[in-house]
Amino acid sequence: MFYTAKFLKSNLKIFLSIIASLIIIGLLFIYSSSSVYALEKIGSSFYFVKKQILGVIIGIIGLIIFRFLSLDFIKSKSPFLFFGSLFLTALTLVPKIGTRIHGSSRWLNIGGFAFQPSELLKIFLLIYVAYFLEKQTGRLHSFKHGYLPFLIILGITSLILLKQPDFGLTVTLCTTCFAMFFIAEFKPKHLLMTIGAALPIIGLLIALKPYRVKRVLTFLNPWEDPQGAGFQIIQSLIAIGTGSFWGTGISNSKQKFFYLPMQHTDFIFSIIAEETGFIGSVILITLYILFLYYGIKIATLLKNNFAIFVVLGFTILNSLQATINLFVATGMMPTKGIGLPFVSFGNSALVCNLCMVGLIINIVNSRQ
Repeated sequence: MFYTAKFLKSNLKIFLSIIASLIIIGLLFIYSSSSVYALEKIGSSFYFVKKQILGVIIGIIGLIIFRFLSLDFIKSKSPFLFFGSLFLTALTLVPKIGTRIHGSSRWLNIGGFAFQPSELLKIFLLIYVAYFLEKQTGRLHSFKHGYLPFLIILGITSLILLKQPDFGLTVTLCTTCFAMFFIAEFKPKHLLMTIGAALPIIGLLIALKPYRVKRVLTFLNPWEDPQGAGFQIIQSLIAIGTGSFWGTGISNSKQKFFYLPMQHTDFIFSIIAEETGFIGSVILITLYILFLYYGIKIATLLKNNFAIFVVLGFTILNSLQATINLFVATGMMPTKGIGLPFVSFGNSALVCNLCMVGLIINIVNSRQ
């Protein structure tokens, strides 16, 4: 028992070191990628990196709170936390309450502070699903008592997210939750039934929205409209290709001079690849691989089902988001509007992720 606890804590230290490294890389390249844009549009080259540092500070406060909160309290209140965050996410759809940016209603503005409640929903859904899977242990094979309630939870969540619309988060959250349910050993035929029903629905959701169809067509051939729909992905590929093996040097990106849109958010990897080359890209990708490896390793050393599923859910979701972001930046997937976890600019995501890290520290130190 002593050696298991010691081994668990040593893995946690490595896991936290990986996350800290990603945050530091993020701060460095948020400044590098956004400084020109921020200076031109806002008048301060440090604008975005200052906001991200504030996000780190708030996130660390959140981490400390979740580190010392009672796990029994979090578990017992998980339905309330989930439905509360779902309600806040639904509020973004209400005119004059939600804030619409880039065609999506994903933000609430309270007292001049804008945040994405869907990021709260993301972590509280994972906690609630972990609670549900533990509570329904032994009944997960039942369609009525196990699988159907699970589908209802995901269905309500998906409807609200798609209404914003946030297709990318809907897909990543559903995929993560199904992975958790699959690990919980539910009946494979239920999964096959869901996949069979989901594929035509996904196709219909894409077909009903012209901008989604355009994204797919642009992904298939971005060079058909190099100055329009294909501009962003082409500029991303130019940035990555320019980096070559060693890169152009930190802060020496040319694509950040108003060539590559969203260079400090969704496409920050392209700037990292341009400035640090193949070597820097491999280091970053390796950090995410290690994040996945040690996250799973920590989960396998835990004994409590709730704790196992919380750690797995957090690890799978962020690894999936990182994979999608990297695929989009390299032209291997249509654009999704998903940032690079811990690296891309975005306070809501960073704060919520650090709260989840605090919960994982709590779990490990409680020897769950």
